[in-house]
Amino acid sequence: MALPRLDTPTYELQLPSTGDTIKYRPFLVKEQKLLMMAKESEDNTQVYQMVKDLIASCTFDVIKPEELPIFDIEYIFIKLRAKSVGETVEVTVTCPDDNKTKIDVKVNLDDIEVQMDAAHSNTVQLTSNIKMIMNYPKLDTVDIDATDDYEGMFKMVRNCVGQIEIDDVVQNRIDFSDKELDDFIDSMNTEQFKSVTSFFDTMPKVRHVIQVINPKTKVKGEVLVEGLNNFLV
Repeated sequence: MALPRLDTPTYELQLPSTGDTIKYRPFLVKEQKLLMMAKESEDNTQVYQMVKDLIASCTFDVIKPEELPIFDIEYIFIKLRAKSVGETVEVTVTCPDDNKTKIDVKVNLDDIEVQMDAAHSNTVQLTSNIKMIMNYPKLDTVDIDATDDYEGMFKMVRNCVGQIEIDDVVQNRIDFSDKELDDFIDSMNTEQFKSVTSFFDTMPKVRHVIQVINPKTKVKGEVLVEGLNNFLV
């Protein structure tokens, strides 16, 4: 007698970026094994590819992960993780009072949401007649091999430029070359570049504040947890 295939429940969630409702299923044991293998490889490229494949499969190929902003990807994955493995995950954090004592803390994934900043805008006004319209970073546009923070930020800025408007004339990203864009970014002064990076600082993020007590000093503190790697398996 052949063994039956087990039924998989279906759930719904709302995409933070659009508010659209999508259906999803928990990931299966075979998919969890592949995810764990990708994580153990410590190869971020492999991990991100596995996450994209997993999200596509678990949303019945309705969602195209390469087209979604990172905060959508992180939110979907956290909901998948909660329904597939369990609502709690243990993360290791550093106590903020001494910046060296590490403790393990359990986090309820159902408490984690996308945090929105009311002052956020995707339009960056550089001068009175020049502004940039930015796209949200996606997994494919984040340079995971950047060797330092400045290099990573510069490449992220370049990858996320959607349009540049000069004297009400709109130029789309396809209208100028990589070199032209690099030269344009290089010509910014410090304040202008800071205005651009504030787009990333204030954009929606999946994050959670954890209350901790340092077991050595008994001092209470708060730790901000964000980023996909904290919630993999």
